[in-house]
Parts: sequence; C-alpha cells; structure tokens
Amino acid sequence: MPALPSTTRRLPRIAGPAALAALLALGLTLTPASAASPEAKHPKPTIVLEHGAFADASGWNDVIHTLQRRGYTVYAPANPLRSLTGDTEYLKSFLATISGPVVLVGHSYGGAVITGAATGNPAVKALVYIAAYAPDQGESVGQATALGGGSTELLQHIVARPFPGAATGDADASIDPAYFRQLFAQDLPAAQAAQMAAAQRPAAFATLAQPAGAPGWKTIPSWYLVARNDHTIPPAAERAMAKRAGARTVEINSSHAAMVSHPRAVSDLILNAATN
Repeated sequence: MPALPSTTRRLPRIAGPAALAALLALGLTLTPASAASPEAKHPKPTIVLEHGAFADASGWNDVIHTLQRRGYTVYAPANPLRSLTGDTEYLKSFLATISGPVVLVGHSYGGAVITGAATGNPAVKALVYIAAYAPDQGESVGQATALGGGSTELLQHIVARPFPGAATGDADASIDPAYFRQLFAQDLPAAQAAQMAAAQRPAAFATLAQPAGAPGWKTIPSWYLVARNDHTIPPAAERAMAKRAGARTVEINSSHAAMVSHPRAVSDLILNAATN
C-alpha cells in the first residue's frame, strides 16, 4: 500500500465517545449534515435592472460593475419601449427564467415596467426606483408626471419618427439631441451627454398613455431615489410616488441620469434593498 502524503493523518479506529475525543484531539470538528451556511439559507438575490426611455442598458454599466464585485448576479435586459402592457409582459417572461429571489430596479419609464412585472411574482423581494415612475392602477405615465404639481419641458423637445406596425397616431419619440443634456443629463460632461443623445433608444408614444395595472409596490417593499435636479420627471412627482408607495427614500443632487452621474449612490440603495 503506498504511503500516505505527509499532510494526511490517519484517523484512529475508535468507536463511541472515544472516537469523538480522538477527533477533537486532532483539531477536527463535526458539522451536522443538515447544517447550512448563511449564504445557503439566504442566497444573494439576482438583481435585474430595467432601463427607461431615451436610454439603453449601458447606462447601468458602472452600477453593474459594483454589484458584480459584491458577488451578485446581475441582468440588464433591453426594454422594448413599445407599450406599457407589452413591455411589462416581456419583463415578466424574462423573470420567469430566473430561479431564486429577485430585486427589480427601474429607471424612469422602466419603473412603470417593474411595477407591473412584479405583481403576483413571489420571487420579487424588493423594488428599487431610480428617478422612476411608480404608477398606481389605472394611472398612465403621463398622468403620474403631473403628481405633486411639478412640470417638465420634455414634451416640448421631442422628435417623432414613424415605425413599422405603429397604430394610428403612434410614433417613436426621442429627445431632440440639442436639448438632451439639458433635460436628461445636465450633470454629465457635454461630450458624454452628446454620445448618450446619439445612442438613445426612442419610446413609442403609447408608453405614455396606457393605464398601469395592479402595482407591485402595494405588497412588495420598495426603495426610491429622488433626483432633486431632474428635468425629465419632476422631483415633486418622484416624491409623491415614493410617498404613495411607502418607499424608503433618499434624495441626491442629480440629473435624471442618476445611475450614470451618481453610480455609487444608486448602487448603495440597491445593495440596501438586496440585504434587507
């Protein structure tokens, strides 16, 4: 029989209490088969990030980097931006492919999408709104914009373009690049804002007018980041939606693009939701 490696020690063949004493003498411990690590009992949730209109998933890049370094699985699927009903169903189908707990995060119009997609899904443990819409049942995104008495010049600087299959009166809406930084990202360098304006994804007008379904925030714990300097969604409307949802709320001095200009604050809020 070959010799055992020098780092391997033979266990004495002793039965009963004497065996336990021998193991303890060797510095070994016994772990019951049913014991589980804290991570096994409370697995890290998967974090799903939903972008809004006039943006794409790349806006989450810095946030994704932070969350992944903390050991979280993160997804940032593309939002179709065609209709609130259709976009919500798309996200629901995506969530159905994920096992285990989920934290849903939405920015801007993406907040309206996560609000509906979370309803009835027991896997969703938290909703996080980043300068986002959190509509009530029957309320459209356009109506939610008026909450709290605030106002925005967004609709005065929209460029509309036709798209195949659009219903009568519908079109793709994007922000006029000349006003993009002013309305969406005034706290970012001009060159970066210009790149975002060029790459923005338009949203169909239908996304503004469709009434929302039953909101997930009525039964799911929620967190909200208010962007005090938001020129796309009025901060007054953000505060009103956060209060209505009973969300744990923070406010920062940020443009609408908070996840780009303040990724640390956004990441911190998401981590708070993921660990509570």
